[in-house]
Amino acid sequence: MSGTGKNGTKDSTSKLVLDLNSAKLEADVGNKQALISLSDKKDLAFLGNGLQELGYTIVSTGGTASALENAGVSVAKVEQLTCFPEMLDGRVKTLHPNIHGGILARRDQKHHMEALSKHGIGTFDVVVVNLYPFYDKVSSTGGIAFEDGIENIDIGGPAMIRAAAKNHKDVLVVVDSQDYPALLDFLRGNQDDQQFRRKLAWKAFQHVASYDSAVSEWLWKQTVGDKFPPSLTVPLSLKSSLRYGENPHQTAAFYVDKSLSEVNAGGIATAIQHHGKEMSYNNYLDADAAWNCVCGFNKPTCVIVKHTNPCGVASRDDIIEAYRLAVKADPVSAFGGIVAFNIEVDEALAKDIREFRSPTDGETRMFYEIVVAPKYSKKGLEILRGKSKTLRILEAKKNNKGKLSLRQVGGGWLAQDSDDLTPQDIKFDAVSAKAPQESELRDAKFAWLCVKHVKSNAIVIAKNDCMLGMGSGQPNRLESLRIALRKAGDEVKGAALASDAFFPFAWKDAVEEACESGIGVIAEPGGSIRDGDAIECCNKYGVSLLFTNVRHFKH
Repeated sequence: MSGTGKNGTKDSTSKLVLDLNSAKLEADVGNKQALISLSDKKDLAFLGNGLQELGYTIVSTGGTASALENAGVSVAKVEQLTCFPEMLDGRVKTLHPNIHGGILARRDQKHHMEALSKHGIGTFDVVVVNLYPFYDKVSSTGGIAFEDGIENIDIGGPAMIRAAAKNHKDVLVVVDSQDYPALLDFLRGNQDDQQFRRKLAWKAFQHVASYDSAVSEWLWKQTVGDKFPPSLTVPLSLKSSLRYGENPHQTAAFYVDKSLSEVNAGGIATAIQHHGKEMSYNNYLDADAAWNCVCGFNKPTCVIVKHTNPCGVASRDDIIEAYRLAVKADPVSAFGGIVAFNIEVDEALAKDIREFRSPTDGETRMFYEIVVAPKYSKKGLEILRGKSKTLRILEAKKNNKGKLSLRQVGGGWLAQDSDDLTPQDIKFDAVSAKAPQESELRDAKFAWLCVKHVKSNAIVIAKNDCMLGMGSGQPNRLESLRIALRKAGDEVKGAALASDAFFPFAWKDAVEEACESGIGVIAEPGGSIRDGDAIECCNKYGVSLLFTNVRHFKH
């Protein structure tokens, strides 16, 4: 296409097209060609030199071409094939039949090859492309303007990747610099391994799918912003293959959520492991439960978890005292459990973790699967490493509030807000004749914060910022209460009790048994048709009853 301006001269764009047309490469279908267009130019010189040594003509775009030339690699620019300049501020570079025809043509289809020959288009045997850093740009701490985000959405790159991946029988597509050595080895061996080609094609489509999911997530937040979009794609990246799942006969793996919402959002998935055996499926579940629980407390706190349930929780200004009290709550369950702290593990605490003996006999050194904390002193980490070769030591960041919680059921997923409420977010309404003392209210809030992390039906008994006993996972609330009372023992007198849901019955049931045991204050959501019975029962025994209007089911 050409045109003239008002003065009768060719406009600059048309002149450039004609100049490039005169320099157009002679297409040679038999010539081995590689197309390279990279945003991330890691190991580009290695790749370019390797392909050149193998006799490939390299075709490239702007910045990639310059980088190759600086590395001493001969390169032809895309414009020489398209006979058209890069335009629209780089939005249009490779979207041209001379590029996509050379990628998509099937070598085993005679009419495809005749069409290429007719139009003077050469084939590409290798396509190496990665994309604009959209993910990094929009997730940067400084943020990004909407217009800048739009300009970082790659168009030509995904088109070339998808085209090459579709035609992988004839075209090798690479999107990851870690695959450069394998690519060159494959080409040197002159192999025809379709499995290798298919694996690269899978990786290419997965790369584009993850990229598009980030764009989709970002755009949704820029428009409606609702937490539950009509469709949802969650990009997952394999972190490790696990020895087995919940049981040895189940295979398993661990994936990290690469959603934009999870960037710098904390959690066990991104924890640093400083020491110990590789994490197992159950280790991840237990560590996550312990970390979520301990991060809910403001004071220095220790939480001990067994089978995802907190069996010991204590808060103290002296973290060593908190640790010992958490163990004391249920030393039998604590043995072989996961220990979590919400403050730094220093030398003194590390020594106590290493040497502390079980309260059951005063002799058995406590054994743990995992210790997790926000940080460790240099000496503290050194001491913990000496406790056991297998002890897993994790350093984690606190989970951000407001995360989307996903859970799988057969054939689908459940999505909900995370349960982020704290005692400061709700009101504890006294509905009994006896109002709680300040210390009793404080105990009730502590127990309430503990019970939200216990599997339903859940009961927690606590006093002086320390869990005394808990009952979890029972089909009826009365049985959970009895387990909690048995664990609390004589310390139940004057203690606080928290229930994750309302009591359906009071008389000759859980409420009355709690009152008869000596409980001083009960915190529960309320909402039962028999709330009046619970109030009357507490009034009879002189127990304070608090309604929170917040349920904490945990299944």
